[in-house]
Amino acid sequence: MPGLDLEGISRSVVKLRADVPEDAFTAGILGSQRTGNGVVINSDGLILTIGYLVTEATDVWLTAPDGRELAAHPLAYDQVTGFGLVLPLERADIAPIPLGSSAKLKVGDEAYAVSSPEFAAPQPVQIFARREFAGAWEYLLEDAIFATPAHPHWSGSALIDADGCLAGIGSLLVRELTDGEEINANMFVPVDLLKPILEELTTRGRTSRQSRPWLGVYAAEMTGKVYVTGVAEGGPAHRADIREGDRITRVAEHDIATLPDFYRRLWAIGPAGTGVPLTAIRGGTRLHLNVRSVDRVDLLKRPQAH
Repeated sequence: MPGLDLEGISRSVVKLRADVPEDAFTAGILGSQRTGNGVVINSDGLILTIGYLVTEATDVWLTAPDGRELAAHPLAYDQVTGFGLVLPLERADIAPIPLGSSAKLKVGDEAYAVSSPEFAAPQPVQIFARREFAGAWEYLLEDAIFATPAHPHWSGSALIDADGCLAGIGSLLVRELTDGEEINANMFVPVDLLKPILEELTTRGRTSRQSRPWLGVYAAEMTGKVYVTGVAEGGPAHRADIREGDRITRVAEHDIATLPDFYRRLWAIGPAGTGVPLTAIRGGTRLHLNVRSVDRVDLLKRPQAH
């Protein structure tokens, strides 16, 4: 992709550090000190990142490419997409990266994974796959972007397309199978998912869409079966005595064979707070449970207004 000013683009990606209280709901899983990247996306200095970096954060600090330390406010976290927004509390004077079209990125296309210059130089990558992604933590993307080789500092990094525009935000390190070999890749959340909700997230801190029921289950799919791999302490599944190793076979009247099946049936039942009928098998015993779901946001610490 000749002609791209990659050095200039990388100056629009900042290092992000977030401090989270030790007693926060997510501290046990995600830690109380989190470090990654954020991408400046407008002239106000608004920063797009991956939400797990700033969930329940009380303090966020940005390191600009010129070395300045800037205090920032965790403005929003959207559980459906996984995006987070951060607003610097002082003028950043950093050029934004324009939002591109993630839909235009096809398998085989070349792109760049760009982190803060403090972490690494821009890295050429290739789009390895476009497909559904189901995360163990009740998370589902219809059309995630997978790129190789993996970037060593992927969290909140920018996926830059051939036009120098932002196409995705780095979320995960994953293992992919190619030619019989497993390789490391990164999963990026498509930036197209941000566009319909950006204004609401910026002005309200969350979207107006109906909150999904959340159970606090960690699950994995193996050979056409869905197993519980863990439960969030204090969450609905924990209170309903769902245990690691349980196999979830039905949600309401629907058989479950895959993680996407599980999530779609769960979310179709109704809004957060709805009772979720689950059938599970534990050691040969069939269990019929009614789990009272919650809105996960209600369990999270909220940032203090500035």
